[in-house]
Amino acid sequence: MRFPGFFAWSAFLFLGVAQFFPSLRAEISFTEGTLGEGTRWETPFHVIESNHPGPTVLITGGLHGNEPAGARAAEQIRHWPILRGRLVVLPRANQPGLRAGTRHLPKLAKEEADLNRNFPRTGADDEARSVIGQAVWTFARKLKPNWVVDLHEGYHFHQIQSKSVGSTILASRPGDQRTRPVVIRMLAAVNATIADPDKHFVPLRGTANGSLTRAAAERLGSNSLILETTTREQPLSLRTRQHRLMVRALFENLGMVPKDALTMTRPQGELNLRVALYDSGGVGGSGPRNVQEVMKAIPQSLTWRVGPSDIREGALSHFDVVIFPGGSGSKQAAALGIEGRRQVCTFVERGGGFVGICAGAYLAAANYKWSLKICNYKTFCEAREIPGVGRKSMWYRGPSSTVEMELTNEGRRILGDRAASFPVRYHNGPIVSPAGIDGLPGYQVLAWFRSEVAHYEPQKGTMVNTPAIITGAFGKGRVLSISPHPESSKALRSMVARGIQWVSGN
Repeated sequence: MRFPGFFAWSAFLFLGVAQFFPSLRAEISFTEGTLGEGTRWETPFHVIESNHPGPTVLITGGLHGNEPAGARAAEQIRHWPILRGRLVVLPRANQPGLRAGTRHLPKLAKEEADLNRNFPRTGADDEARSVIGQAVWTFARKLKPNWVVDLHEGYHFHQIQSKSVGSTILASRPGDQRTRPVVIRMLAAVNATIADPDKHFVPLRGTANGSLTRAAAERLGSNSLILETTTREQPLSLRTRQHRLMVRALFENLGMVPKDALTMTRPQGELNLRVALYDSGGVGGSGPRNVQEVMKAIPQSLTWRVGPSDIREGALSHFDVVIFPGGSGSKQAAALGIEGRRQVCTFVERGGGFVGICAGAYLAAANYKWSLKICNYKTFCEAREIPGVGRKSMWYRGPSSTVEMELTNEGRRILGDRAASFPVRYHNGPIVSPAGIDGLPGYQVLAWFRSEVAHYEPQKGTMVNTPAIITGAFGKGRVLSISPHPESSKALRSMVARGIQWVSGN
């Protein structure tokens, strides 16, 4: 199938799926193209096609630029090997809006600004508005998809705040028996993972006039759904997972994937580095966002957010490195649970890289019941009696501040040459010393603290000239523990990027 003027094909990649589905002996092809080529709206799409006949499903994400989970989930779904039919994914429909974090198409008049109102309206001419709207609609008309699934996000849970469509599935043909039974299955699949019934997904009737799904239902005869997750107090990894769970339930019903197929598969393509970035329970502040900025400096790299459920299901096997940013190490451990912590340890032992920043460095330590014990150090955390205050733990050293750090010779080799001490942000990262665990190799210091922060009298003198960054081996893998926050400084992000590359073995 060709669409002159709207995209250029890339090279074909043929993959046998017998390794995933031994009974099928199928082949799938992955192809890529571009919509709006040569314009500022240019955006890629992906076609995954089985040699077994079946439905054509169009998945779209990122029509609204301030709803990143849909775009991220679509980027992950496009790597799924399918059993039958054709999967077409347009993950980032509104590229400029996604880059800017704005809902609308930037710098367009009001009547064209909302991409998901740019498609042919009920009873009007079969014409779309805006350059990218017209490109998407022409593409959809030529595809003639059996199903259109558009991934979005609401600002609140619909059952709690009815003005928001968050945590809902909207069907363009709500009474149609072709979609209703499938929606019921999709709701059951995602709601089985949600403990609070007030946050359960619910069905809603109809989609907006001018939306892609409504136009596809009315003019192309497509079964059309909008899946809305909720941004409120939920990490990006959870929202993308909810999208994937619902799409998997649809695909199971269509016979496009086997029952209980993995929702996160190994990313295809020529990549030098695949990174799993933990962003769920126990992670605070801007840590994940800062790490993603670091990753921009690493060519041909890919970073996906992961949560505890992803890790417990074995998703780390698809990556080269896992990163745990700042927050609370104990809360990260609790969120992972016993099985999640076991999965992380197994990943590193088999050759994966681990980067722990502040809280993540506490998580890697050897002296807590809940810690991973993948690097042979303990932290200065015992409680001391403070006159007039009471018994206080020594891990707390006060609010965020700046300290001096100096690289060792080995640190300069791995992280980049910096001759003298330099400032770095510090916020209660671990103060470490050897743990002396038998059978666990000792660590190597890559950087020293050359100044300190102290909140209580017993802390004074305990931080200066102690390790700020260390590395150690665990099985076949490498561990990099970073006590301060160099990722939060633009000037030091290249140093963190080098550390991530090194811990991967590259």
